[in-house]
Amino acid sequence: MRRTLLLLAVILVLTGAALYQNQSKGAAGNATAASSSSSSESKPKPGYTAPALSLPNLDDQSVAIGGQSDKLTLLNFWASWCYPCELEAPDLQELSVKYADRMVLLGVNSTKLDKERQAREFVDQQKLTFPILMDREGTATDLYKINTFPTSLIIDENGVVRERVQGVITKAEWEDKIEKWLN
Repeated sequence: MRRTLLLLAVILVLTGAALYQNQSKGAAGNATAASSSSSSESKPKPGYTAPALSLPNLDDQSVAIGGQSDKLTLLNFWASWCYPCELEAPDLQELSVKYADRMVLLGVNSTKLDKERQAREFVDQQKLTFPILMDREGTATDLYKINTFPTSLIIDENGVVRERVQGVITKAEWEDKIEKWLN
């Protein structure tokens, strides 16, 4: 009899603890979902003006991003330690050459979250010839609400974000997106 009561008490306590834990996780999950949706609301997203600022390139010359431009802009945020960034680098290089007359591709190294020496080595190893900008203070990374690498934005000539892509997509998918906004 005592064993049965003890067993029931243990089961009751474990059940109560499990219910409490699940309820806490649900509340935390809802809070996380709410904060994620509100944070995603503030991200530069399609239809909104891209933040305009200047960043130094690898030669420490200032380059403007965001704002109005003569060409469509593909802005790619990356880090040298990011394996998906390494995977997409050859495709981005090919796209920068293919669309050079109608689009500018700018790579933004989130240098505040990276090491500049490693970023420069990454550029050399990948043989990237498109402009690479160094976000040493994290200003662009913050303004563009970058929390995933790679993250890319297609910005039209008027400085309006047309596409926001988080993660890697195929070269063919990039070509479709670029062609869509060039036409």
